[in-house]
Amino acid sequence: MTDHDSLTERGRALEDEYFRKRDRELIEKMRQAAAAAEARAGLGEKTGIHDPALLDELRSLGFTPHTVILLPLVPVLEIAWAESGVTSAERDLIVKLARQRGVEKDSAADAQLNEWMTTRPGPAVFAHASRLISAMLDSGSAEVAGGLSADDLVAYCEKIASASGGIFGMRLGSISPDEKTLLARIATELKAR
Repeated sequence: MTDHDSLTERGRALEDEYFRKRDRELIEKMRQAAAAAEARAGLGEKTGIHDPALLDELRSLGFTPHTVILLPLVPVLEIAWAESGVTSAERDLIVKLARQRGVEKDSAADAQLNEWMTTRPGPAVFAHASRLISAMLDSGSAEVAGGLSADDLVAYCEKIASASGGIFGMRLGSISPDEKTLLARIATELKAR
């Protein structure tokens, strides 16, 4: 075997390895695209939203077909976090509301909810929620909306805001100025549909 033959053989081996690597990358991209399409379809089925951009936005915020039931609770959580943390009274009300909305104990949605009550969700979750909730409510999807209206969500937010009103844990039934401002913004965004 000559040096020329070994170089040719080495070149072919490198070329074959390059194409095998490229094939693996393409297959992985196809798997990811299929998984994204499946997740998008699942989110669309659960929310009634059909706009791919909105469905991708839900995915980018971390929602899955198993956790998207929490979407209508995001404004409630935002109110609970308005004063730097979720109190036990707020937590109890949020869990009660979640159970009424169909969030089962020990489900993926329940785990996500508990995480959000312990660790404040990222600002993007709060920033995008109203628009996504409006799209869901506009879709008429009974599964996630379940007869829920923007007025219902605002009422839930008001309950949470008044759940921990007061100074040093003494309930005065008042809503803080920060919570009032936040309530007004949420109400405006949800009702602007």
